[in-house]
Amino acid sequence: MSDLFASADPTRDAPDARPASASAPLAERLRPHSLDEVIGQAHLLGEGKPLRVAFESRRPHSMILWGPPGVGKTTLARLMADAFGLEFIAISAVLGGVKDIREAVDRAQATRKASGQPTVVFVDEVHRFNKAQQDAFLPHVEGGLFVFIGATTENPSFEVVGALLSRAAVYVLEPLTADDLQHLIDRACARELGGLVIDADARQLLIDLADGDARRLLNALEIAAGMARDAKKSALDAAFLRARLPATLRRFDKGGENFYDQISALHKSVRGSDPDAALYWMVRMFDGGVDPRYVSRRVVRMAVEDIGLADPRALQIALDAAETYERLGSPEGELALAEAIVYLAVAAKSNAVYEAYNQVRAFIKSDGSRPVPMHLRNAPTRLMKDLDYGKGYRYAHDEAGGYAAGERYLPDGVPAHAWYAPTDRGLEQKIGERLRQLRALDARQPDAAADD
Repeated sequence: MSDLFASADPTRDAPDARPASASAPLAERLRPHSLDEVIGQAHLLGEGKPLRVAFESRRPHSMILWGPPGVGKTTLARLMADAFGLEFIAISAVLGGVKDIREAVDRAQATRKASGQPTVVFVDEVHRFNKAQQDAFLPHVEGGLFVFIGATTENPSFEVVGALLSRAAVYVLEPLTADDLQHLIDRACARELGGLVIDADARQLLIDLADGDARRLLNALEIAAGMARDAKKSALDAAFLRARLPATLRRFDKGGENFYDQISALHKSVRGSDPDAALYWMVRMFDGGVDPRYVSRRVVRMAVEDIGLADPRALQIALDAAETYERLGSPEGELALAEAIVYLAVAAKSNAVYEAYNQVRAFIKSDGSRPVPMHLRNAPTRLMKDLDYGKGYRYAHDEAGGYAAGERYLPDGVPAHAWYAPTDRGLEQKIGERLRQLRALDARQPDAAADD
């Protein structure tokens, strides 16, 4: 096994490490120099797990690292370059553009000419690049000039172009656990903070504040340690932190509540049609420093999950509120989110589509694949027509009322299901009436009983 996977010696840097300046932020000074120094992501880095196997195989490949902030995406990209002795180029999609991509190409071509090796090109926040910018990487990834590593906090299925996504493995990184963060605190105190002692309650406050984000934890710890030095204290307790960091810690340390409890209370207040309580919890979260973008994503989820087709306007209002916040920022954009929260709270509620979707997923998982019935298949060629593709298909627009009564659209052998069961609330009341009318037409068809 290579030195990369040997147990880390805290007194010695790994061979390819880049020692951080003493003036660098604590998070940078503690950046791991080997896989075994990485805290968290055991599902990817444990023995026999995908990313560790990729490192051990010594075959670098393009990848997308998807996960929340502060979980090690940049660190893993740097470790890959170090492990294989490759040139490393970092591009920020927030600050960079086509010029940076061209410069990366020039540098990579010079490296290829000198060493014959590809270059690791790391694109942070890759979802911020538009389609044309993402497409610019494709020929260089295909030609082997780049080992492309993109980092994103957004679902790459929607934010990364399909052509680039198909050429990269996607690894999902998870927030650090409480145990991971405890380990990180211990490492920081031992290596960089002169053995600072932190009691259990203070540790819990810092861990709650971090919310799975190592960088946030280390930044807060560095500030707290500086305050302790100024106060000539060799130990940190919860009272000291509460006094020094009240605004930052408020959302996590009021009556024992934490971030996930508050978002749960917000969601359940909307589901329970209580606009005042919903506003209360939303403002509590804003007051505690939560990123309003997180709230906006939850608002969209509420519209889909708890209102659905009972009031389809709810989803559009939620999306408009999210876009308005992006345009205006805080505090003005928060009013748009408040309007969406109130609308969702008073809207008719339905989780019928949510339930139907989950039931169909469960059915397909247990049932397996079935062929598409011949009459539903497309027949763009003569051969396919000769093979009876599309034969017997009834074009609904040519039938009375625009409905082909009795026609079947499920695979052969799958009995009719009523997975989607509209409620009697809001627009779904009318949807339910329409479906009952259509099912009655189906029942009058001669072969309806045989199909069932």
